[in-house]
Amino acid sequence: MAEEEDLSPNLLTEEMKLSNGDLVAPEGLCWVSVLSCLLLACSYVGSLYVWKSDLPRDHPTVIKRRFTSVLIVSCLSPLFVWAWRELTGVRTGPSLLALMGIRFEGLIPAIILPLVLTMVLFLGPLMQLAMDCPWTFIDGIRVAFDPWFWMLCFSDMRWLRNQVVAPLTEELVFRACMLPMLVPCASPSVAIFTCPLFFGVAHFHHVIELLRFRQGTLSGIFLSAVFQFSYTAVFGAYTAFIFIRTGHLMGPVLCHSFCNYMGFPAISAALEHPHRFTVLSSYLLGVLFFLLFLFPFTDPSYYGLPTPVCTLTSSPTSLCLS
Repeated sequence: MAEEEDLSPNLLTEEMKLSNGDLVAPEGLCWVSVLSCLLLACSYVGSLYVWKSDLPRDHPTVIKRRFTSVLIVSCLSPLFVWAWRELTGVRTGPSLLALMGIRFEGLIPAIILPLVLTMVLFLGPLMQLAMDCPWTFIDGIRVAFDPWFWMLCFSDMRWLRNQVVAPLTEELVFRACMLPMLVPCASPSVAIFTCPLFFGVAHFHHVIELLRFRQGTLSGIFLSAVFQFSYTAVFGAYTAFIFIRTGHLMGPVLCHSFCNYMGFPAISAALEHPHRFTVLSSYLLGVLFFLLFLFPFTDPSYYGLPTPVCTLTSSPTSLCLS
C-alpha cells in the first residue's frame, strides 16, 4: 500500500521521473502516440469504404451500412487506448473510461454549459433563423415536445447520421481516444491543435465521393476540401478544448450535434438580410460574449478537479487549472 501511495497521479512510470522529481515522457512515447492516432483515424475512415456500392453517401442503404461499420470501430476504439497504455508503460490514476470522458462527476454542467457556450457563439445565425422562421416561439415549443416530430427525425437516416451517430462516434474516436494518447507526450495546448489535424484529414474522404460522382469541377472540389479541412480543424480544436477543460465526452458530442444542425454561418445572407444591422450586431455580440465566457463556462472546478486527462501531463497549464 505504501508503494501505491507514492505513485504520482500524473504520469506513472519510473522512466518518467527525473532526479528533481519532474516528469518527462519516455523515449518513443510520441511516436507511439501519433502512430496510434493515425491508425485509429485510418480505421474509422476505412470502415466507411468496406461496403462496395454505386449509391451516393446520402442513400439510406449506404448510411445504414456505414452506421454498422463506424459503430464497430467506435466500440473497438478504447482498445487502441488500452494497447497504447500497455505499449508505452504509462500508468494512470483515473480509469480508462474516465480518461475518455465517460464519468458521472460534473456530468450535469458538462451537458449544459458547453452547449450554452456554443449557442452563444451562434447568436447571429440563431437570430437570423428566428427572424426568417414562420413559426412563433410557442409553435417551436410545441414541436420540441411533440413525440411524433422526434419519431420522424429518428426515422430519417440523414438526420440520425448528422445529429446522433456522427457526433457520438467522431468525438469518441477523435477526441476521447486520441487526446489521452497525445497529452502525455505534449502539453494540453499542443494536443488541442494536434488532435484536430487527424479529424480534418479524415474528412478529406469526401473528396473521393465528389470526384466519383462528378459533383463539381476539379478546382471547385479541391477548394471545397481545403475549406472543409480548415473548418473541421478549427471546430476540432474547440471540442478538444472543451474535452480537456471539462474532462467529459458529452459536452463535445452535444456541441458537435448542434453545429451539424446549424451548419456554417450564412454570412452572405446576413449581409443581404432586410434587418441587416440587427443580424450583424448579433453576430458580433455572439463572438464577443463567446470569448468572454469561454474560460468561465469551462472552468474545471465545475467538472471535478483535476479533470482525468489533465492528470496525464507532467506540467499542468492554465487549461487544466481553475
